[in-house]
Amino acid sequence: MVAGEDEALMAADHPRPPDPTEAGSAADFVRSLVRLKRWAGEPSLSRLRSLGGQTVTSDGTTIDALPKSTTSHVLRQTDRLPRWDFVKAFVTACFRYCDYPAELIPGELERWRVARTALAGPVPRTPPASDVERRTPPTVDPAEAMAAEVSAAVAAEAMAAEAFAMVAAEAVAAVSVGGVVQIAATDAETTDRPGRDHAAELLARRVAREEDRARKGLLGGYTIAPVSFGPYEDPIHLDDAGGEMKDGPRSIGRFFTDLHPRRLLIVGESGAGKTVLAIELVLQLLEPFLTGGERPGHPQMVPVRLDAARWTLGSPFEPWLAEQLAHDFGLPAKDAERLVRDRQVLPVLDGLDELDPEPSMGPPRRAIGLLTELNRYSDLSGRRPGAVVVTCRAARHTELSLVRAGLDNATRIHLYDLTIEQINAYLRTRWPDGHPCDIHRDGLHAALSGPSGRAVHAALATPWRLLLTVTAVESGADPDELLRVDQDPDTRSAAARIARRLLGAYVPAATALAPRAAHGTPYRPEQVRSWLENLATHLRWQAARTTETDRPPPGMTPIDIVPHLLWPIGGQRRVRAVHCLCCVIFAVVAMLAFWAGSAVDRPGDPRDWLGEGLTLSLMAGWVVIATGLSMSQWPTAAGGRANVPRRRRVIGGLFGALAGGPVGALCGLTGLVLTEGRVFGPVFAIAAGAAGGAVFGAVIGVTAAARQGERMTISEAIRAEPVTLLGFGLCGALTGLPPLRLAGAGPVALTAEIIGAFALAFALGVLFKITTGGWSEDAELAHPREALHRNPMIGVAFGLTGGVAAFLVFVMNQGIVQSLACALVGGVTFGLAFGAVAWSRTMIGLIIAAARGVLPLRLWTFLDWACEARLLRVSGATYQFRHRELQDFLTPPEPD
Repeated sequence: MVAGEDEALMAADHPRPPDPTEAGSAADFVRSLVRLKRWAGEPSLSRLRSLGGQTVTSDGTTIDALPKSTTSHVLRQTDRLPRWDFVKAFVTACFRYCDYPAELIPGELERWRVARTALAGPVPRTPPASDVERRTPPTVDPAEAMAAEVSAAVAAEAMAAEAFAMVAAEAVAAVSVGGVVQIAATDAETTDRPGRDHAAELLARRVAREEDRARKGLLGGYTIAPVSFGPYEDPIHLDDAGGEMKDGPRSIGRFFTDLHPRRLLIVGESGAGKTVLAIELVLQLLEPFLTGGERPGHPQMVPVRLDAARWTLGSPFEPWLAEQLAHDFGLPAKDAERLVRDRQVLPVLDGLDELDPEPSMGPPRRAIGLLTELNRYSDLSGRRPGAVVVTCRAARHTELSLVRAGLDNATRIHLYDLTIEQINAYLRTRWPDGHPCDIHRDGLHAALSGPSGRAVHAALATPWRLLLTVTAVESGADPDELLRVDQDPDTRSAAARIARRLLGAYVPAATALAPRAAHGTPYRPEQVRSWLENLATHLRWQAARTTETDRPPPGMTPIDIVPHLLWPIGGQRRVRAVHCLCCVIFAVVAMLAFWAGSAVDRPGDPRDWLGEGLTLSLMAGWVVIATGLSMSQWPTAAGGRANVPRRRRVIGGLFGALAGGPVGALCGLTGLVLTEGRVFGPVFAIAAGAAGGAVFGAVIGVTAAARQGERMTISEAIRAEPVTLLGFGLCGALTGLPPLRLAGAGPVALTAEIIGAFALAFALGVLFKITTGGWSEDAELAHPREALHRNPMIGVAFGLTGGVAAFLVFVMNQGIVQSLACALVGGVTFGLAFGAVAWSRTMIGLIIAAARGVLPLRLWTFLDWACEARLLRVSGATYQFRHRELQDFLTPPEPD
C-alpha cells in the first residue's frame, strides 16, 4: 500500500482491512474472504448481491455477479480457489458496504489479485476504472511476481487431477435460475477441433453440464467426503507416504482406465456415496473432451450416467441406450444410434438396486434382466465384453449373487465406511476455525471416541448420514441429543435408532436453513413433511404401476418425479373425467366460435344441404378427435429448452414471412378461382392470402430458428402425433368451406377445397411438430418443467395461427370486431383442446390435489424451493428425492 493510501486510511479513521497476501493455501484465501466480510460489518447475502452488480455471460444474458446461493457455497468450501470474477465482485461489494474510499478500492483489488495469482496462476489484470487509477497505478514487486509464477506452476501440477473442475469453474459461466444451475458455453470451444466427432462433442458438453449440476445438487458445493474404495471385502489400504487413501474419488478415473476389460461394478451400502463416485468418474473421463487433452491413438468414449430404474424389462439394451441419449440429451436419433453402434458411449448405470421394489418378494427379475442384457453387450469386435459401469447397493448385490446373476468380466469394488479420522477431517473442512459450528467438532469427536462410539460411528459411517448430522447441527439441533445412545447392547439397533433420529430431524433442519424468500410466508416443517410424504406415496404407486405394465410411459419409475405424470395424485378417475369434460367444452366453444364467425347459416335463410352437412360433419369429427385426445391415458409433454439468440429468431421469422407470403397469395388466388370471384376480388385474394401466409411463415420461421441441426423427418413427425395432425387437417378443410358456400360452389369445387385445405393444414401441422418439438443444437440443461411449460405455449401458438386464417375468412361476411373476437376465442380454445393436452391434464390434477390438501397450490414453487433446501434434487428432466433413504423414510406404510 502506498503512502497516500496510508494517509487516507488514517484520515478516515478506518481499521486496516484483512491482508490476503498472507494466505498460504486455498483454505486460507477463503478464510480471508470471510474475515473481510466480518471486517466490513457482516453485510447480508442480499446486500452483497445488490452491491456486487451484474455481469454478462457468454450468451449475452445479464445476471447477478454475486447470487446468494453462490456466495454461500463459496464461503463454505475451502478446498478450491474462487474464480477471480467472484473475488473481484465480492471484495468490491464489501468495501462499498462499509463506505470505504472509492479511490482506494482499485488498489485493494490489486492486492487480492496478486494474492490469488500467487496461489493459482495469472489472471487478467483489473482494468483501471477512472483517471485516479491511471494516475496512481498499483505496483507489484518483481520478486513477488516471480514467486507468483513459480507458485502457479507448482499449483498447476498439483491440481492436474482436478482439471475438469477448474475448467468448469473458470471457462464456463455458471448462473442460477430458479434453483437450477445452468452453464453457458459456446460451441466454438469444443466442436471446432479437427478430427472430432461433432455428435460426441455435443453429447460430452451436455453430459458435463448435467453432471456439474447433479454434483452441486448432491454436495451443496464442492466439498466431498473422503470416501475410499477397494477390491470387495479387502481391508482399507493407506498410502505409506501420506497416510491417505490410495483409492478415492480423485483417483476413480485413473483406476477405471487401467481396467481390462473396462467393466466396473460399484457396490456399497445405502448412502455410501455410489452416485457421487459415479459422477466423479464421469467428470474425470470427460476431461479430455473439454480440454482437448486426449492422447493420440487412445480413442475416448463419452461417459453418460443414466438411472438404471428407467430401463424396462424386455427392452434390448442398445436401442434403449440410444433412446435415452435422444430423449435426455437431445441427440438426433440417427446420431445416437451411431454413437452407440460405434461404441463411442460409455454407459454408467446408476442404481441397479432401484429396478425392483424393496423388500423384494422374490428374485429381482428386472435387475437380472438388465444384467443379462449387459452381459450380451460387447465391444466393436464382438469378441470382448463392452465397457460399462454399474452401481448397486450391497444388499441387492447379495440377492443377485444368491441367484448367480452378476456383471460378467467386471471388476467389483466396494465403498468403505468412513473412518473416524475421515469424519473428523470432513468436519474440519466443513466447519473451519471461526465457523459458528466449530465448537461442536470436539463434541462429535468425543461421541465417536466415547463408550458408545461404535454405535455412533456405525450411524455416521456414510457421507449421507454425515450430511444429515451436520445439517441438523447447523440448524441449531443439539448434537448430544441427536447422537444419544440408549442402554442397548446391540450396536446395530442403536445405530438404526440414531439414523432414524437424524432422518427425522433433516426436514425441519433443511426448512430452517432455507427459509422461503418470496411468494408468501415461510413453509412450516410439518407442511413440508406432509407434502413430501404424499410425493413419496405417489412414487410408491409409480413403482407398483411400473411392475404391472410392460411398457410404462417414459419417466414413470420408482424414483422420478415427472411434472406431467403427477396428475394421478388428484385421483385418476376424477382427474380424467374433469379433463375430458373441459376438453369437450373447449372443443364445442371453438366450433361455436367458428360457426358464429363464418355466419353462413342464418335462421330462415336456406342453404345448400351438401355444404351444411359437410360443415357439421367436419365440426363433429373435430370434437370427437379432441375428446379422444383428452381421454388418452398418459398425455406426454416433450421438447428440450432452446437458448436461441433473439437475432436468430428475428431472422428466422423474416425469412419465414418472405417465404410464406407468396405461398399464401397463391392459396388466395386458388380460392378466387374456386369461388369464381363471387365472394372476393383479386386484390383481397392476394392481400389476405399474402398476409395469412406471412403470419404462418413467420411463426414457423421463429420456431425453426431454434431447431438448427435437428434431423427430425416427416415420417417421425407423423408417427409422433397422427391423431392431432388429423385434427389439424379437419380444421383446415373446415376453414375453407365458408367462402365456397357463400359462392354457391358445386360438389366438385367443395371436394377439391376439402382435399386441398386438408392437405395444406396437415402439412403445416407437420412443420409445427418438426420446428417446436425436440431439442436445439445449442440447448441448455432442460429443467424438469420445461417441456410442460412449452406445452401450452405451443398449443396456443397452434390455435392463434389457425385463428389468423379464420379471421381472414370471417371478415368476408362479418365486421372486423366480431371476426376478431370469434377468431381469438376459437384460436385459444382450439389450442387448449388440441395442443396443450398434457398441460391441461396436469393442471387439473394439481388443482384437485391442492383442493384436497395433498399438495400445495403453487407446487412448482415448492419443488424448486425443496431443491434449494437439499430435500429434492434435479436429475435430468426430473425431480428426485435427495437420497433414496430419505424417500423410503418419508413413505408412509401401506394401509392394511
